[in-house]
Formats: sequence, C-alpha cells, structure tokens
Amino acid sequence: MRSHRVAGAGGVMLHVTDQGPPDAPALLLIHGWSQDSNCWQAQAPLADRYRLVAFDLRGHGASDAPQIAGAYSDGALWAGDVAAVIAALDLHRPILVGWSYGARVIAAYLDVFGDAGIAGVVLVGGILAIGKERRDWMVGPGSPGLNPDLYTDDDASRLAATEAFVRTCTEEPLDDALTADIIARNMGVTALVRRALFAANWDFQPVYAALNVPLLAIHGVEDRIVAPLTGITASELAPLGDLRLYEHCGHAPFLEAPERFNADLAEFTETNAGAAE
Repeated sequence: MRSHRVAGAGGVMLHVTDQGPPDAPALLLIHGWSQDSNCWQAQAPLADRYRLVAFDLRGHGASDAPQIAGAYSDGALWAGDVAAVIAALDLHRPILVGWSYGARVIAAYLDVFGDAGIAGVVLVGGILAIGKERRDWMVGPGSPGLNPDLYTDDDASRLAATEAFVRTCTEEPLDDALTADIIARNMGVTALVRRALFAANWDFQPVYAALNVPLLAIHGVEDRIVAPLTGITASELAPLGDLRLYEHCGHAPFLEAPERFNADLAEFTETNAGAAE
C-alpha cells in the first residue's frame, strides 16, 4: 500500500492510501462521519484489479484536524479536498464511493466541479441532507443526530455514546477486535469536529437529481442509522440510478457482506469505468 500526504482545500493536509495497479480503473473511497479510511479494509481484494484510493476526511484519522467549525461547514472545502486528491494522484475519471456522510462530501464535489471528471458514483447508506434540511423520513432511530452525548465534551459520556452508535451500525455484531478498533477511531474525532460536520443546512437531493453519470445506491434493509428510503430515493433521483438493497445488513454492508459488496462494486466499475467521456 502506498501512502501520500496531499494538500487539500485551505492547505489542510490529507492522509491518502493508494493500492493496486496505478493504471487500473480507480475507485476513490470516502468514509463516513467520525471514521477514517481504514473502514474499507474488507475491500482490499479489489486491489488485484482496480486502483483503490482512500483518504481520511479533514478532522479524521491521520489528516489534519483544524479546531474551528468553519473548516467543516463550507461545502467548497469538502469539494476542494476531493479535487485535490484526484489531481495529486492523477486519477482518470474515478468512481466516487461514499459511505454515509461521504455522500455529502461527494455532493459538495459535484456541486462545485460537476461530474465530467468522474465515471460514476456509489452511495453506501448515503445521506441526502444535513442540518435543518434533513427530513424525518431520512433518519433511522440510531441516527447520530438524535444522541447529543455523541457531541459532548465530556469524554466518558462521548465514549459510551460512541460505543452504542458503533454497535447500532450493523445488524449482527462484528468481531470484538474490529469493533474495538472502529470505536477507537471514532473517538479520535473531537467533539468540536463532530458538531461542525452537521452545522450546515443543505439538501443535496437536487445535486444527485442533476447527475449525468451512473449512480448505484447500496443500502442495508436493516439500517438503523440512515433510513433505507433514503437510498431508494437516491437511486430514483439520479437519471442513471440503480439500487441494491441488502437484506440482513445494517449501515455498513461493505463490512457486513463484503463479498457481495465487492462483487457489486466490481460489476459497477467494469460497466462504467471505460464509458465514453
């Protein structure tokens, strides 16, 4: 695995990993709220055929974490981060894959730069709005927006809430070591950053409705974080949208059903990565 430091928007340094043949079709993997790029570890087998690039969002993992709310509320900054990674690694028409909050990051990129430079979009338990624009039908009972302890500056309360949140993300428990690792990585994101990630008010459904490249929405039927109707809606909004609903899966189908997920991602890549520009 190759590792890079890329200067994102405003000079924020981003930690980027890169594996697989450099000249293969590229997948840019964008993780969710309060996680980091390590969450995609079960997708490593795809590096035999594709170039897998993943980065820690600003405020997460090994990327810089400015402790000012404005570093996270401006969509242009998220767009600039994605564009910087694409440019620095010279990714040719990558497929953007976004888990949960990653759908907001992708929408920000599309809003600023359009879709001419990408081959497709895959949303995995993706959200469609933040802040006051979020609608009740989009929200599962375990949504992080419903638990104020996830944002408190009290470490003990935030840890307890984080442990509960991580366990709610899957229909069946993950193994103990992986669960502990995910919780630890969540706790690496400060309360200020967590709060700032949802500070803006934005309905990005119109962005996906204007998408001119294929979109695949993958959503767990048992998702208690982001309601499955959100994934269904995303697939219907996009003119070239498609949908895969995973039974017996929650909010992290790429971890809960990795073989099926990897097969679906490979099929989407084979179909779209060589599409005419």
